[in-house]
Amino acid sequence: MILKSVAIWFVLVVLAIANGATRNALITPRFGEQAGHVASTIILCALIFLVTLISIGWTGPENARSALLIGVLWVVLTVAFEFIAGHYVFGNPWEKLLADYNILRGRVWLLVLVATFLSPVLAAKVKGIF
Repeated sequence: MILKSVAIWFVLVVLAIANGATRNALITPRFGEQAGHVASTIILCALIFLVTLISIGWTGPENARSALLIGVLWVVLTVAFEFIAGHYVFGNPWEKLLADYNILRGRVWLLVLVATFLSPVLAAKVKGIF
């Protein structure tokens, strides 16, 4: 279950990077930074749930607890990737990376983490796995 979950997480990373590129190329230039951020967040949350819905049977959670563990794994991998790759590979300063967590400034990135955490259990329930 864990290795399959990590494989699906890599699919989510590719989609997240493509989503960010689309945001920067198409959404933000037309609608501005804040609207681009919100739209991109909503799109990514939907993509996360869709991929999870498609793949949940393959990953094989046996119960709600194991589905929530997949969500925890994905969140930990996501945050680690965001900060490690975001800083050392993509060259973003720590302040910019941390700024996405500031809800008081309209940053809704935390919704992606919530969607990432809850999608496995919600998808499993929708599919009738448990």
